[in-house]
Amino acid sequence: MSYSSNGNRPKLSEKGLLTPDNCVVALIDHQPQMLFGTSNFDRQTIINNTVALAKASRVFDVPVVLTTVETNSFSGNMWPQLRAVFPGQEPIERSSMNSWDDKNFVAAIEKTGRKKIVLAGLWTETCVALPTVQAIHDGYEIYVAEDCCGDVSQLAHDNAMKRVIQAGAKPVTSLSTMLEWQRDWAHKETSTKFPEYAVRTAAVAHK
Repeated sequence: MSYSSNGNRPKLSEKGLLTPDNCVVALIDHQPQMLFGTSNFDRQTIINNTVALAKASRVFDVPVVLTTVETNSFSGNMWPQLRAVFPGQEPIERSSMNSWDDKNFVAAIEKTGRKKIVLAGLWTETCVALPTVQAIHDGYEIYVAEDCCGDVSQLAHDNAMKRVIQAGAKPVTSLSTMLEWQRDWAHKETSTKFPEYAVRTAAVAHK
Protein backbone atom coordinates (compact mmCIF):
# COMPACT_ATOMS: atom_id res chain seq x y z
CA MET A 1 0.00 0.00 0.00
CA SER A 2 1.37 3.42 -0.96
CA TYR A 3 1.15 6.31 1.46
CA SER A 4 0.61 10.05 1.10
CA SER A 5 3.54 12.44 1.01
CA ASN A 6 3.28 13.07 4.75
CA GLY A 7 3.19 9.32 5.38
CA ASN A 8 0.28 9.35 7.83
CA ARG A 9 -2.49 7.89 5.64
CA PRO A 10 -2.88 5.58 2.66
CA LYS A 11 -2.82 7.21 -0.75
CA LEU A 12 -6.21 6.78 -2.40
CA SER A 13 -6.86 5.96 -6.03
CA GLU A 14 -8.15 8.87 -8.07
CA LYS A 15 -10.05 7.72 -11.20
CA GLY A 16 -12.01 10.97 -11.26
CA LEU A 17 -12.47 11.28 -7.50
CA LEU A 18 -11.17 13.82 -5.02
CA THR A 19 -8.40 12.69 -2.68
CA PRO A 20 -6.57 14.59 0.07
CA ASP A 21 -3.50 14.59 -2.19
CA ASN A 22 -4.99 16.02 -5.38
CA CYS A 23 -6.99 19.08 -4.33
CA VAL A 24 -6.87 22.42 -2.55
CA VAL A 25 -9.75 24.08 -0.69
CA ALA A 26 -10.54 27.75 -1.34
CA LEU A 27 -12.82 29.58 1.10
CA ILE A 28 -13.87 32.94 -0.29
CA ASP A 29 -15.46 35.88 1.54
CA HIS A 30 -17.03 34.09 4.49
CA GLN A 31 -17.54 37.42 6.24
CA PRO A 32 -20.36 38.90 8.36
CA GLN A 33 -21.71 41.41 5.86
CA MET A 34 -21.70 38.86 3.05
CA LEU A 35 -23.59 36.42 5.26
CA PHE A 36 -26.06 39.15 6.27
CA GLY A 37 -27.01 39.56 2.62
CA THR A 38 -27.57 35.82 2.15
CA SER A 39 -31.24 34.83 2.21
CA ASN A 40 -31.63 31.58 0.27
CA PHE A 41 -30.20 29.20 2.88
CA ASP A 42 -30.21 29.14 6.67
CA ARG A 43 -27.20 31.22 7.69
CA GLN A 44 -26.21 29.11 10.67
CA THR A 45 -26.26 26.00 8.49
CA ILE A 46 -23.88 27.68 6.03
CA ILE A 47 -21.54 28.46 8.93
CA ASN A 48 -21.75 24.89 10.27
CA ASN A 49 -21.05 23.33 6.88
CA THR A 50 -18.15 25.66 6.11
CA VAL A 51 -16.50 25.11 9.47
CA ALA A 52 -17.01 21.35 9.09
CA LEU A 53 -15.25 21.42 5.71
CA ALA A 54 -12.47 23.55 7.17
CA LYS A 55 -11.91 21.15 10.08
CA ALA A 56 -11.93 18.15 7.76
CA SER A 57 -9.33 19.88 5.59
CA ARG A 58 -7.03 20.03 8.60
CA VAL A 59 -7.69 16.41 9.53
CA PHE A 60 -6.80 15.26 6.02
CA ASP A 61 -3.95 17.74 5.63
CA VAL A 62 -5.50 19.37 2.56
CA PRO A 63 -4.07 22.84 1.78
CA VAL A 64 -6.55 25.68 2.28
CA VAL A 65 -6.49 29.16 0.76
CA LEU A 66 -8.47 31.77 2.70
CA THR A 67 -9.44 35.10 1.18
CA THR A 68 -11.54 38.12 2.15
CA VAL A 69 -12.76 41.22 0.36
CA GLU A 70 -12.84 44.81 1.65
CA THR A 71 -12.61 43.70 5.26
CA ASN A 72 -12.23 47.16 6.77
CA SER A 73 -14.60 49.10 4.53
CA PHE A 74 -17.79 47.02 4.77
CA SER A 75 -17.43 43.21 4.82
CA GLY A 76 -15.92 42.67 8.26
CA ASN A 77 -13.38 40.08 9.37
CA MET A 78 -13.60 36.45 8.38
CA TRP A 79 -15.93 34.55 10.70
CA PRO A 80 -14.22 33.84 14.03
CA GLN A 81 -15.30 30.19 13.77
CA LEU A 82 -13.16 29.84 10.63
CA ARG A 83 -10.25 31.84 11.99
CA ALA A 84 -10.20 29.48 15.00
CA VAL A 85 -9.59 26.53 12.66
CA PHE A 86 -6.64 28.33 11.02
CA PRO A 87 -5.23 30.51 13.83
CA GLY A 88 -1.87 31.10 12.15
CA GLN A 89 -3.13 31.76 8.63
CA GLU A 90 -4.00 35.25 7.45
CA PRO A 91 -6.66 35.48 4.73
CA ILE A 92 -5.57 37.07 1.46
CA GLU A 93 -7.18 40.50 1.38
CA ARG A 94 -8.65 41.70 -1.92
CA SER A 95 -10.50 44.62 -3.42
CA SER A 96 -11.66 42.64 -6.46
CA MET A 97 -15.01 40.87 -6.40
CA ASN A 98 -13.47 38.13 -8.52
CA SER A 99 -10.69 36.43 -6.56
CA TRP A 100 -9.20 35.12 -9.82
CA ASP A 101 -8.38 38.76 -10.66
CA ASP A 102 -6.17 38.89 -7.56
CA LYS A 103 -2.61 37.81 -8.27
CA ASN A 104 -1.95 36.83 -4.64
CA PHE A 105 -4.93 34.49 -4.56
CA VAL A 106 -3.99 32.84 -7.84
CA ALA A 107 -0.37 32.55 -6.71
CA ALA A 108 -1.49 30.81 -3.49
CA ILE A 109 -3.48 28.28 -5.51
CA GLU A 110 -0.60 27.74 -7.94
CA LYS A 111 1.84 27.25 -5.05
CA THR A 112 -0.02 24.12 -3.94
CA GLY A 113 0.67 22.50 -7.32
CA ARG A 114 -2.84 21.06 -7.38
CA LYS A 115 -5.29 21.37 -10.28
CA LYS A 116 -8.49 20.44 -8.45
CA ILE A 117 -10.09 23.17 -6.32
CA VAL A 118 -12.88 22.62 -3.81
CA LEU A 119 -14.32 26.12 -3.75
CA ALA A 120 -16.94 27.84 -1.63
CA GLY A 121 -17.91 31.41 -0.93
CA LEU A 122 -20.48 34.15 -0.49
CA TRP A 123 -22.14 35.13 -2.76
CA THR A 124 -22.54 32.32 -5.27
CA GLU A 125 -23.20 34.53 -8.30
CA THR A 126 -20.07 36.62 -7.75
CA CYS A 127 -17.51 35.23 -5.32
CA VAL A 128 -18.04 31.68 -6.56
CA ALA A 129 -19.15 31.95 -10.19
CA LEU A 130 -16.57 34.42 -11.45
CA PRO A 131 -13.39 32.68 -10.23
CA THR A 132 -14.85 29.29 -11.10
CA VAL A 133 -15.44 30.19 -14.74
CA GLN A 134 -11.99 31.72 -15.11
CA ALA A 135 -10.13 28.99 -13.23
CA ILE A 136 -11.73 26.39 -15.48
CA HIS A 137 -10.61 28.46 -18.45
CA ASP A 138 -7.06 28.29 -17.02
CA GLY A 139 -7.12 24.51 -16.80
CA TYR A 140 -8.35 23.86 -13.25
CA GLU A 141 -11.09 21.46 -12.15
CA ILE A 142 -13.56 23.14 -9.82
CA TYR A 143 -15.77 21.41 -7.27
CA VAL A 144 -18.27 23.88 -5.77
CA ALA A 145 -19.20 23.01 -2.18
CA GLU A 146 -22.73 24.27 -2.62
CA ASP A 147 -23.87 24.01 0.99
CA CYS A 148 -21.02 26.35 2.01
CA CYS A 149 -22.31 29.01 -0.40
CA GLY A 150 -25.30 31.34 -0.47
CA ASP A 151 -26.75 34.32 -2.26
CA VAL A 152 -29.23 37.18 -2.01
CA SER A 153 -32.02 35.01 -3.43
CA GLN A 154 -32.68 31.44 -4.48
CA LEU A 155 -32.87 32.57 -8.10
CA ALA A 156 -29.44 34.20 -7.89
CA HIS A 157 -27.91 31.09 -6.33
CA ASP A 158 -29.59 28.69 -8.77
CA ASN A 159 -28.58 30.70 -11.81
CA ALA A 160 -24.98 30.85 -10.55
CA MET A 161 -24.89 27.09 -10.03
CA LYS A 162 -26.31 26.51 -13.51
CA ARG A 163 -23.65 28.80 -14.94
CA VAL A 164 -20.71 27.09 -13.23
CA ILE A 165 -22.03 23.61 -14.04
CA GLN A 166 -22.41 24.58 -17.69
CA ALA A 167 -18.80 25.82 -17.55
CA GLY A 168 -17.70 22.40 -16.28
CA ALA A 169 -17.73 22.69 -12.48
CA LYS A 170 -18.86 19.77 -10.33
CA PRO A 171 -21.34 20.44 -7.49
CA VAL A 172 -20.49 18.76 -4.17
CA THR A 173 -21.32 19.28 -0.50
CA SER A 174 -19.18 19.54 2.58
CA LEU A 175 -20.17 16.04 3.67
CA SER A 176 -19.69 14.41 0.27
CA THR A 177 -16.21 15.95 0.08
CA MET A 178 -15.22 14.64 3.51
CA LEU A 179 -16.48 11.15 2.74
CA GLU A 180 -14.71 11.17 -0.61
CA TRP A 181 -11.47 12.00 1.21
CA GLN A 182 -12.04 9.25 3.80
CA ARG A 183 -13.60 6.57 1.57
CA ASP A 184 -12.69 3.69 3.90
CA TRP A 185 -13.33 3.73 7.65
CA ALA A 186 -10.47 1.26 8.04
CA HIS A 187 -8.07 4.18 7.46
CA LYS A 188 -7.80 4.91 11.17
CA GLU A 189 -5.16 7.58 10.64
CA THR A 190 -7.97 9.94 9.69
CA SER A 191 -11.19 8.20 10.72
CA THR A 192 -10.27 8.44 14.40
CA LYS A 193 -9.81 12.19 13.97
CA PHE A 194 -12.77 12.65 11.67
CA PRO A 195 -14.79 15.56 13.07
CA GLU A 196 -17.85 13.81 14.48
CA TYR A 197 -19.74 17.05 14.76
CA ALA A 198 -19.02 17.72 11.08
CA VAL A 199 -20.84 14.58 10.03
CA ARG A 200 -23.67 15.27 12.46
CA THR A 201 -24.27 18.87 11.39
CA ALA A 202 -23.88 18.11 7.71
CA ALA A 203 -26.28 15.17 7.96
CA VAL A 204 -28.89 17.34 9.68
CA ALA A 205 -28.49 19.98 6.98
CA HIS A 206 -29.18 17.40 4.26
CA LYS A 207 -32.49 16.18 5.73
